[in-house]
Amino acid sequence: MFPMLSTLIFLPLAGALLLLLFGKISPQISHLVGIITSALTLVVVLWMWSLGINDIGFSHVEQYDWMPAIGAAYRVGVDGISLPLVLLTAVLFLLSFIFSANIKKQSRSYVILMLLLETAAMGTFTALDAILFYVFFEVSLVSMYFMIAGWGHEDRQRAAIMFFIYTLLGSLPLLLAILGMYLGSDPHTFDMRVWIAESPLSGFAAMLAFIAMLFTFAVKIPAFPLHTWLPAAHVQAPAAGSVILAGVMLKFGTYGLIRFSLQMTPEAFREAATVVLVIGVFSAIYGAFAGLAQTDLKRMIAYTSVNHMGYVIVAVAIAAMAIEPSTYAIALDGAVLQMVSHGLVTGALFFLVGMLQDRAHTRDMHKFGGLLKTVPILAWFFIIASFASLGLPGLAHFPAEFQIFLATLEVKPLASIVILGIVITAALYLKAIAAVFLGSENKQWQSMQDLSPRELLTLGPLIIFIIVLGVAPSFILDVIHQTTVTLGF
Repeated sequence: MFPMLSTLIFLPLAGALLLLLFGKISPQISHLVGIITSALTLVVVLWMWSLGINDIGFSHVEQYDWMPAIGAAYRVGVDGISLPLVLLTAVLFLLSFIFSANIKKQSRSYVILMLLLETAAMGTFTALDAILFYVFFEVSLVSMYFMIAGWGHEDRQRAAIMFFIYTLLGSLPLLLAILGMYLGSDPHTFDMRVWIAESPLSGFAAMLAFIAMLFTFAVKIPAFPLHTWLPAAHVQAPAAGSVILAGVMLKFGTYGLIRFSLQMTPEAFREAATVVLVIGVFSAIYGAFAGLAQTDLKRMIAYTSVNHMGYVIVAVAIAAMAIEPSTYAIALDGAVLQMVSHGLVTGALFFLVGMLQDRAHTRDMHKFGGLLKTVPILAWFFIIASFASLGLPGLAHFPAEFQIFLATLEVKPLASIVILGIVITAALYLKAIAAVFLGSENKQWQSMQDLSPRELLTLGPLIIFIIVLGVAPSFILDVIHQTTVTLGF
């Protein structure tokens, strides 16, 4: 059988190694290698998608001995939770390579880091061995640190260090939880499938492991009050770095919350679900209000990520509380679909802000005005993505958030106050649209150029996906539901 998962994981790494062997080459060749490699990776993912997944358990599983003495092996596989995130990752990396093709500063190093980061992301979403998961999880930090520090904006060094320290220290409790799960399994193993099936820890030990995992994933998501690294990292990162950080790396946290916390320590999660639910509700509302207070477009969008990831936390907590299997599936369907839609919508918004910054060298929304007439295509793309982010029916976020709110109303009606986040998010995006694109024209920007063919090629697919996912989400939902309907009961 063709090793599809290993191919899509290590194909980007092969591209990075090829660039290392090339030595000194032109920026055009470096970017071409990145684009071709990521495009081939997407082809493998689409091939896997066309083959489908198993109704129960993981599909396309590969397993090879690694450290047999301690029960660690190279184990990878996908199900309806991870496969949509793998597809999202492949799409966003390809578009990020296309968008970044104009970078001339140390372009070879930039492409190598991006390819290494793609391998780490693919490995994180497909690993079925806890040690392997942790290795990929940590490698991603190194790549993103150097991307922010090397190609970021004015205060990039401080933001990179803050990002690295927060996320590295935040990962250590997960390592302790992994060791606890290993010692609790009999025979000892790092096989995540065994941990999911048997929940090796119980009682107080399970609660300690749950708390450790929750802390790690709350930092990564990030949830209030562990979110403070995120705005600085987003504002200072290059545009493509912000897209990958928001669209892919934040999902490590929410994916881990489902795969580890919910599936491996279900009873502990059920006991602590009310606390997690409060964290999710507060993160969603706080993120919206904090975004409303911003004048920096990039910082505003960064805070909306806290808001939208708060909805995912709410959904997973509701799934942990659910008594009916159907409610459990609805909540998790909404959570995974929200992860995918957030990656598409927020990715588009960060690309658009990056394009504005490239032209105007500012992100302050009050320094613009009337750009709808000057750059109409860019403006309408921003408006569509903004309407999607505020949950407008017919666009990507609506099907996900509707399922999340439906499950919340059924299990914990009081927590439906989280819907206030949509109202505040609508206010902040309408404020930004009015300030940047409506009103009187600022003569300073009358010669601003609209989207180039490269930028259209970057944004066009995202806008199409945002509309398609809002109108006909079943092509993603059917895959997700195929797994969620079998879990938890």
